[in-house]
Amino acid sequence: MTSQSPSLLRGEGSDITLQRATDPQWLVLALSHFDEVLIDHAHCEKKAASNALSLMQAYPEVPGLPSQMARLAREESAHLAKVLQIMEDRGLLLGRDGGDPYAQGLQKLMRNGMKERQLDRFLVAGIIEARSAERLSLLAEGLTDDSLKRFYTELATSEDGHQRLFLRLAQEIASQDVVHARLAELLEGEAKLIAVLPLRPAIH
Repeated sequence: MTSQSPSLLRGEGSDITLQRATDPQWLVLALSHFDEVLIDHAHCEKKAASNALSLMQAYPEVPGLPSQMARLAREESAHLAKVLQIMEDRGLLLGRDGGDPYAQGLQKLMRNGMKERQLDRFLVAGIIEARSAERLSLLAEGLTDDSLKRFYTELATSEDGHQRLFLRLAQEIASQDVVHARLAELLEGEAKLIAVLPLRPAIH
């Protein structure tokens, strides 16, 4: 993936396009410390399921959101169970979550007004899913174990669908122009964050 043009919404506004590609050295690091990546991945899936339920609790009035977030939480929980099984097979323990500086950095970009924060939560969730899709796809390309390669290929496709879902939800509550403008700001912030954060054997 290369740096993208200023056009942030492809097609009919259905995709979030990252402005900065992952450093190729991330894959080298991730493959050489794959056990650490697995543990971090499990925590990511756990938090994704929790976030879906949190959004359902916070915004039940958004058309379609409750049922979509219920399905998303179920799907992310299934992913978590699969990652935990892979970890168990490798003799790994989950341990405590050490935190995610990438997600924490994105959260600092969110605004505090009620409507503004609602939009930002949807867009930030979509950006996280888009970055996850990119990195899971890189893992799928780099892994040599066939079963892991298939698993991460499927997950990358799933995360790509999730970023579209969150963008659609954003478009339910704000005009296309407002969504486009705010998404541009957040993607610029995400690109700057990716540029300064040290590489880690983690999904983000």
